[in-house]
Order: sequence, then structure tokens, then C-alpha cells
Amino acid sequence: MEKTVESRIIYRGKIINLRLDNVVLENGNSATREIVEHPGAVGIIAIKDNGDIVLVRQYRKAVEQVLLELPAGKLEKGEDPKVCAARELAEETGYRAKKMVYLSRYYTSPGFSNEVMHMYIATGLKDGERNPDEDELVDTVEISLERAVDMAIKGEIMDAKTIIGIMMLNRGISH
Repeated sequence: MEKTVESRIIYRGKIINLRLDNVVLENGNSATREIVEHPGAVGIIAIKDNGDIVLVRQYRKAVEQVLLELPAGKLEKGEDPKVCAARELAEETGYRAKKMVYLSRYYTSPGFSNEVMHMYIATGLKDGERNPDEDELVDTVEISLERAVDMAIKGEIMDAKTIIGIMMLNRGISH
């Protein structure tokens, strides 16, 4: 355990805050920790009736690349993750799910962030109107699970939440 002796926010943003913590380690030494505070997020493994999974293709500025990802989004303050998952699926893909089942949660990068990702499986998909956020330019891609696994193994899918979701689904961990 580390004992926090001082904590201060050095940046407040729309999505994240950056906190600087001074801590005392178990051995008595002092250290500084840079912590990204994040409200949490959801990822959705959307499965079509034919077994294909729905991904979105979008440009990610942080890595200067177009990535294939599961539909996902940030939780609003106090928002129920299941409500967020349904909203994000509809916004990004146009699909509405008849069934949305909670699968798991995990920390995305606990070495520097407190972000928790909640993973859902969506089935019974019905077409609807896409309504992405103004700053979201996404295309929908539908591929077989076998192809998605192959792409993840070959490094063609590089997003962690997407790889986790694909591999969980491939192992039969599902609805």
C-alpha cells in the first residue's frame, strides 16, 4: 500500500482530470504518482443474428491511426453503465439491442488511470438511425468472429477493449 500525503488536481478537462499524488511507500521512501481520473466507460460486443460482430472504424488522434473497435463510450456522471451501453450502441451503429447482458469490468490502464471499462453483450439487434456525436466520424463494419480473432492476432485490431471482447467471445464467455 502507498499512503497519500498530498493530492492535487493539476488539470481539469472535459473527459479527464490529471491528479498529482505525493505518496509514502511501504519501505518509507517517497514517490510522486501522476493519475488520470476518468469517469469510466462501456464497450459493447454487438452480435448480429448471423453471428457477425459489429465494429466501428474511426480515427484516433492519440495514436494518429484509424482503428477498428467495439462500439464504446464514456459514462456521464452518475449514469448507469447499461443505459450508457444502449445509448452508445445506437449512436455509433444505429442498432438497438433486444437483450443487453453485463459481461465483465476491468481497469484499462491501472498504472496511471482509474478508468473502469464495463463490457456488455448486445443481441437481438434491430436497425435504426445512427446518431454519432458531432466530433465522432465512424463507419460500421460487420465481420465474423473468426475473422476478428485472426485480425487481433495479426495486429490488425490494436484496441485493447476490442481484443478483450473478441477473445472473451471466442472462448465462449457470453450471454
